[in-house]
Amino acid sequence: MTAPADVDRYLRGAETLLASWEAYARGATGAALQRFPGVAAAVFPNEPERAVYNNALLERELAAAERADALDAMEAEYAAAGVTRFAAWVHESDEAMRCDLERRGYTLAESTRAMGMALEDLRLPRPEIELGPPDWFEYLRIVGVPNFLSGANPADYHILLARLDGENVTAAMAFDHCGDCGIYNVGTLEHARRRGLGSALTVLQLHDALARGSQTASLQSTKMAERVYAAVGFRNLGQILEYAPRE
Repeated sequence: MTAPADVDRYLRGAETLLASWEAYARGATGAALQRFPGVAAAVFPNEPERAVYNNALLERELAAAERADALDAMEAEYAAAGVTRFAAWVHESDEAMRCDLERRGYTLAESTRAMGMALEDLRLPRPEIELGPPDWFEYLRIVGVPNFLSGANPADYHILLARLDGENVTAAMAFDHCGDCGIYNVGTLEHARRRGLGSALTVLQLHDALARGSQTASLQSTKMAERVYAAVGFRNLGQILEYAPRE
């Protein structure tokens, strides 16, 4: 990721991600997004969200003292909340931060790929698929977290549901922030997979975002879905490595 446009897309996507975490926190008991110099930590002390949303995003290219302060602040915030399992997200290019984490006993748990695109580059036509009403609780059911975010305001999100044989089977959520549209939690029930419904909903979300006035889109992809998103028009912006404190 060396092109200035790609660096800008990564930073825009990171801010959208943090804004989405902040919105999630408003829907969960006792949760908050805490921002410190060099790091933003989503703190979810209570179940059911506790097991999923305790993540911190570390800034890139910090000096040694700034890295230490950011990690200290992150650890202190989670300790104060009684959270022992969390993930520290760092861009793959930030070797210094990765080394600092490993020296503190963190281990690489998993990774996703940051991807972004300019919506003016969207070339795929608007898909024609059967849609269900944009129901928040149906969305949570399909993506597998039916009891999460019970206090969320559905108006903060753009939900699309695709139907198959009269049943809601695929869901995709979009979240807008400062001209960037984050695409999150695209999921399909197992019996309806491999029909292109997830890809179709993603493209539909991008068309809708463009109509709302967004200029860019961003997401974090699993390895399995990278080719799908690349075919839509998303560019590779580097891996996000998720480090967890040792047990």
